[in-house]
Amino acid sequence: MIGCEIRTRSLNGETGMASAASDERVGRMEFQLQMRQRGITDTAVLRALDEVPREYFVPADYSNKAYADHALPIACGQTISQPYIVAYMTEQLEVRPHHRVLEIGTGSGYQAAVLSRIAREVVTVERYRTLADAARARIETLGFHNIDVIVGDGMAGVPDRGAFDRIIVTAAADHVPQALVDALVEGGIIVLPLGPSSGAQYLVKLTKTHDGIAREELLPVRFVPLLPGKAQEL
Repeated sequence: MIGCEIRTRSLNGETGMASAASDERVGRMEFQLQMRQRGITDTAVLRALDEVPREYFVPADYSNKAYADHALPIACGQTISQPYIVAYMTEQLEVRPHHRVLEIGTGSGYQAAVLSRIAREVVTVERYRTLADAARARIETLGFHNIDVIVGDGMAGVPDRGAFDRIIVTAAADHVPQALVDALVEGGIIVLPLGPSSGAQYLVKLTKTHDGIAREELLPVRFVPLLPGKAQEL
């Protein structure tokens, strides 16, 4: 398990060699092709994936695997989701340019960065201050200015920020937190993994209607558990 030491690739570009840059360009082209082959068709999502350099969001030791289609470990025992899952969840969220999006579980900041290329505003909540601070610095350096990173209890939402058009949760919950349902506008969508850490988990899409919540099961997944409260350390 990786601790909470943050060591990612430098953003100034001085640490990379020409061959590494060439490998990354090839990797990104193959990455885009693979996303299309796996069924991602939303042009806004594909463009967002292309605009966000994933290699800056993974630990330095894994930078050569940044565009490989599997999850990678990050600090504090967390993970950065595999690219396909990021793309799929973003597509299922049906984000539009005028939307305000709430993300629960900032992690490296990659999912928030992708969402920010489509949405008007992204608010992302992380329980580990170490991860939140690193993600905030990374996002600011990349110039993604419509993202607000907050240290807090994701299960409680951010009631002082009003209602959101879309909510995405990047850790598995045993149940849908009521605070998140309450934070969603009518007609809004939540995409989140549901299920125990030791059992079957499914990605679920919830749409808030006048009559209640419409639920659609999407596909089996494996996520780290969604935990209540802010982390006391790290």
